[in-house]
Amino acid sequence: MARSKEFEVNEVLDKAMKIFWEQGYEKTSMSDLVEHMGIHRRSIYDTFDDKHSLFLQAMDRYRGKVSTTLLAEIKASKTAVEALHKIFEVMISEVEDTPSGCLIVNSAVELGTRDPDVDTRSLDSFNEAEQMFEQIIQWGQREGEFSSDHDAKEMAEYLHNISVGIRAMARTSTDKEKLNRIIHVTMKLLEK
Repeated sequence: MARSKEFEVNEVLDKAMKIFWEQGYEKTSMSDLVEHMGIHRRSIYDTFDDKHSLFLQAMDRYRGKVSTTLLAEIKASKTAVEALHKIFEVMISEVEDTPSGCLIVNSAVELGTRDPDVDTRSLDSFNEAEQMFEQIIQWGQREGEFSSDHDAKEMAEYLHNISVGIRAMARTSTDKEKLNRIIHVTMKLLEK
């Protein structure tokens, strides 16, 4: 008779996500995963197949959580300017008990050119971010908050590039004030 799982899949997936986010894929061993997830090695294989599959599922889980957070911030914003400020604030905020930076950016840098699955997921996430920025820029242009001198899609690509840089810098000991200055200059370039 098969034993039932004695853990919640998303709960242990969140734990795997955190250790991959903190250490990266290659540095995280199966022993690290067993220890941090709090389940047996066999349970990891039975539930997630292998380390690579677990990593991809952790990336998907991370992307879903970030998307939910950012969409909530956008919906709560009264203006496009406010929405962008909130998005950038999320990117540089230090949430207790979570690693710094971004799992997607970290993974793209670590594995993007060598792992087609990670590359695809990273690019999908980047495209989603650019679409989000484009919609906010269009909103701001319609409302007269942002200049219409530049194409919204091109500005979205630019903002995404800035956001990737900010998330990479947030992984280091870069002073938060410097990140805020970068955001301030970026906002000034957009506004009328």
